[in-house]
Amino acid sequence: MKKLMLLSLAIVGFLAGCHTVSGVGRDISAGGQAVSNASDNVRSEM
Repeated sequence: MKKLMLLSLAIVGFLAGCHTVSGVGRDISAGGQAVSNASDNVRSEM
């Protein structure tokens, strides 16, 4: 029960920080872009 409560609070906090569903999409996209940039940097250094 505590796990469900903590998960619910985490999701609410995450969504409140993004304000909208499209904000969540932009945040996920930005995270993916950061990972892509990091992998490009590693690849160019090899």
